[in-house]
Amino acid sequence: MSIRRIDIGPRMSQIVIHGNTVYLAGQVGQPTGNVASQTRDILAAIDDLLAKAGSDKTKILQAIIWLADMSTFAEMNAEWDKWVPQGNTPARATGEAKLATPDYLVEIIITAAI
Repeated sequence: MSIRRIDIGPRMSQIVIHGNTVYLAGQVGQPTGNVASQTRDILAAIDDLLAKAGSDKTKILQAIIWLADMSTFAEMNAEWDKWVPQGNTPARATGEAKLATPDYLVEIIITAAI
């Protein structure tokens, strides 16, 4: 089975497609924003990346969400709930983690079907 990479960088690819499965690199928002604005940035980026891969948010299989502080869970969920397609919600896990820099408050990792 072939592997296709899109938006290849020196450290990672933004999209890797294996068979009919799309793996996105962890997405972060603009580091100057709050949890809500960073989440909106991330969700827009996910839409764009899935489109490049020939997929969309109705085909997301799994989402892994990291928050720098779990006290912002409701704030992130408010944006997620506006975006996620009802009837096509993915398996999801959310946890707290120290992210790459203190300016990043949310990171989302997506696996989807084509």
